This record gives sequence, structure tokens and C-alpha cells, in this order.
Amino acid sequence: MKKLLIAAFVILAAATATLYFSPAALTASVRLVERQLAGLSERQIALGDLSIHYYEGGPTKGETILMVHGFGASKDNWLRFARHFTQRYHVIALDLPGFGDSDRPAGSYDVGTQAERLESFVKTLELGKVHLVGNSMGGHIAALFAARHPQQVRSLALFDNGGIKAPKQSELFRLIESGQPNPLVVRSADDFERMLAFVFVEPPRLPDSVKAYLAAQSMANEAHYDEVFRQLRERYIPLEPELPRIESPTLLLWGDHDRVLDVSSIEVMKPLLKKPSVVIMQNCGHAPMIERPEETARHYQAFLDTSGN
Repeated sequence: MKKLLIAAFVILAAATATLYFSPAALTASVRLVERQLAGLSERQIALGDLSIHYYEGGPTKGETILMVHGFGASKDNWLRFARHFTQRYHVIALDLPGFGDSDRPAGSYDVGTQAERLESFVKTLELGKVHLVGNSMGGHIAALFAARHPQQVRSLALFDNGGIKAPKQSELFRLIESGQPNPLVVRSADDFERMLAFVFVEPPRLPDSVKAYLAAQSMANEAHYDEVFRQLRERYIPLEPELPRIESPTLLLWGDHDRVLDVSSIEVMKPLLKKPSVVIMQNCGHAPMIERPEETARHYQAFLDTSGN
């Protein structure tokens, strides 16, 4: 009850902010509301010379669900999905180095390096065996982590993950290979609208002022994201030889209208996994936990319930 009252108060404050605050303040207010509703708090930890920011909530003695975001994203991508699990599980969603509020080191951002950083994060927080969830690039990292550190993973859930040569090439890579700009990197305000339409079947509804603010933030990251994407391609680690090493039950969940990474990737992955489960969400895009968080959470909870975890 106390948490609901706090959330109601914050929602009222956010509504007031719509009229009186700047877009930055409004965006911060909305995030605060979402964190309150999800039962998550902001945390920060040092990994060597890196400062890593993350959300944490739920019973600390419960089994841990660790959520890993994708390219150009942040821990905020998991807020509406995470709220369905903090009553029962210890939930953590981190900003990978180079994204969100975490430090942006001058070194590598390939999935191999990020998987090593993820392992350091898990050990530093003494999380033990985790339920690991990753989307897009985060799914590529999570799968690599599960293959190379199987003793640290209770279960693995991959939402529209990278790392697979799909039988049907995705629209993203057809565009890039034809010499067109990467639609995931925002270079103008119009690009932001196009990026949302590219990633989602039904993009999140955002006030125009918030869209403008988020577009400006994305544009400020243009050079950085170009460099990260270049490293992801040049230092690419294919998952096909890694997947047979994964011991944990694995959920492959995909939006059937994903234009970033094609759903046909499942055809490659399923035979290589020891304990696969498959869910294909209809009329859904690349980030199902944002586009349809409740439905995605139901599928994920059903997977946890039936996988012996």
C-alpha cells in the first residue's frame, strides 16, 4: 500500500511536470514513476575503473533475474517488464559500459568484452546463479556468457537476439549492405521517428516534447554509436559454435515483424540448444518487453515455471 501511495504521488507530480517542467525534467519524472511502479531503486558499483549503474529490486535473498539491454539502449528498457517480477524475484537491470548512465571507456565494445564485464558484474555483486535475460545485442552477450560460464546461469531468455546468421537476412542488414545509413543510429529529429517505426510495430506513445528531448540525446550519441556498431561488426563472434555449450533451459522469444534481426534466426538456434523453448509474438517488433511488456512477462514467467526454476 505504501508503495502504491508513493507511486500515486509521483504520478501526480509527473502530471504537473507535463505543464510546468522542461522535457528533461518530465522525462526524469516519468522514469521515476516507472521505477516506483516496478519496485526498483537506482544503484551504482565500481568494476575496476568503470562505474556501472543499475536498477535493483525485489527480495535480495530470492533467485536473481539479470536483464541486459541492446544496442543504443539502457536499463530503462526493462522497467515495464520488470514490474511483473519484483514481488517474487531479485531483479537487476544494468547499463552496460558505454550505455545509459554507466561509464563510457575508450576501449572495446564487442560482445566478447562486454560478456567479460558482465561476468565481473555478477561476481562483484555475488549474485551466484542467475536467470539471464537479454534483448538484441544484450541477447548476444547473454548467450555468450551462458556458453562460457554455464555454472553461473539458471536459465537463459533471448529476446530477438543478435549473433546468428539468419536464413532470411533482416531488413537492417540489407539496408546497411546496400550502403544506406544505419536506421538504429539517429542523426536528425526525423531519424528518431523513423528509428521508432523501424524497431516497433506500434511505437510507444510519447509526448512531442519528450520525443524531441530523446531525439536530441540520441543525436548527441551519433559518433559513439557508429563506433560501437563498427566494433560489433568487425569483432563479430558468431553464436552458432557457442550455443551447444549452453546447459540451461533457454527461451527464444521473438517478434514476428522484427526488421532488425529476422525471426528465422530461431530455425538455426533451436537445434543447437539442449533445452530450447520458443515463443513467436504476433504483430510485434524488435523489443517485445517494451512494445508488449505484460504479454512478454507472461511468456517469460511461464517459461520459468515450466523449466524447473
